[in-house]
Amino acid sequence: MAHPAQGAVTAEAGLSRRIAAHIAGLTLDAMPHAAQHATRRALLDAIGVMLGASGLSDDALPYRAHAAATPGPARLIGLDQRSTPALAALANGALAHALDYGDTFDSGPAHPHAALVPALLALADARPEVDFGTLLSALAAGGDLACRLSLAPARAYEEGGWYPPPLVNLIAGAAACARLLRLDADGVRHAMGLALVQGAFPGIIKYDATSPMRGMREAFVARASVEAALLAEAGARGFDAPLEGKAGFFEVYGGGARGAALTEGLGERFLGAEVSFKPWPACRGTHPYIEAALALRDRIDLAAIDRIEAETGPIQEMLIRPLDVKAAPSRPVEAKFSIPWTVGVALVHGGVTLDSFLPQALDDPQVRAVAARLIERRNPGWGRAEAASGSLTVHLRDGRVLVHKVAQAAGHPDRPMTDSDLIAKFVQCAAHAATPLAAAEAEALAARILDFPVDRPGRRLLEHKTCARAD
Repeated sequence: MAHPAQGAVTAEAGLSRRIAAHIAGLTLDAMPHAAQHATRRALLDAIGVMLGASGLSDDALPYRAHAAATPGPARLIGLDQRSTPALAALANGALAHALDYGDTFDSGPAHPHAALVPALLALADARPEVDFGTLLSALAAGGDLACRLSLAPARAYEEGGWYPPPLVNLIAGAAACARLLRLDADGVRHAMGLALVQGAFPGIIKYDATSPMRGMREAFVARASVEAALLAEAGARGFDAPLEGKAGFFEVYGGGARGAALTEGLGERFLGAEVSFKPWPACRGTHPYIEAALALRDRIDLAAIDRIEAETGPIQEMLIRPLDVKAAPSRPVEAKFSIPWTVGVALVHGGVTLDSFLPQALDDPQVRAVAARLIERRNPGWGRAEAASGSLTVHLRDGRVLVHKVAQAAGHPDRPMTDSDLIAKFVQCAAHAATPLAAAEAEALAARILDFPVDRPGRRLLEHKTCARAD
């Protein structure tokens, strides 16, 4: 790790205090209407994904059982059970990324709402005085900070052996939870420091294909965020400068900081409102290839395929190597991180859905046969900017060559999913919940989330059985 004296970029003095003061003072009235609505969209999407995971993710079961053993005021999503705020955040956080269907910030390595939403909902359940407007402002503040943190290290977090998404969510989640509890700037700053000593998130999360931790990691982030904020509320102290201090967040994890990435447009531009929503329940890096496969499908006789070339860069390496393993995944989480498999599903079935990753779906011989014909064509010039880019070149046995390039995968703010699209996705997810919701009930709950009054208690948001009644 480079030391500041050896050339690393050092963060500006007072950075932690500036960020904390901004978060503590943020109100809904100070936010542009577009950012407010975008925050509601992120909330809708995250709740829907958690509902779906409550019925589909076996990996989350130990976390939910652990939480259910301790009663409390905070609900466990998809179940008629409650636990303490910290344990509910743990259990619901295990659902948030389990399906790899939540939103993503394509410009940086962040899934900014995956831990935030379960953490904030758990605290709101326990605090009847917290209105929905406060929950929304905390969510907007945290989502923005997570995205900014993903852009701000002097060197990529991965270069130090860390896994960025939960790492940035840890600090942002603690700050957002402190905002929900209405702590002052010192309280927000101490919450960030108290979170800093609760997590590490090594890169093995990304590289161990046998581990379910890629889907479960946000459980630990959500719990730590809640506990850090509650400790700060009780008077616990963290650090004076958790972000820029000597051996603080940026020096340890990022070799220093680019302060402008954290502060430019702060309070005016909310990066959490610039997330991409996923049309398909798989790693975002697979999406351009899924899209290309669907675009080419009607022009291809599957039996006539000689080979399929996927143009990739270094950032897509974990999605395509080794090819034989990626073409025949043995677990749903492996399939979700496979370009060959997702392309095979798209070409064979004409769509990629939650059902595409059920354990029994992984034995589909047609999909395996198509996936086995995919090879890699490396583009060494691709980097972070191409994280959601890709192209397929299909070589047919009669000599024809079909090409489809995707510069930016669908779901990006430049190619957004509409509110209707997100509601349809919510209905699809809710149908797979541990306690499934009928389509009409799910649509009513989705509409409630998008329109819920800001002056009502936040804990009333998910009382979906009252959707048909006047509030």
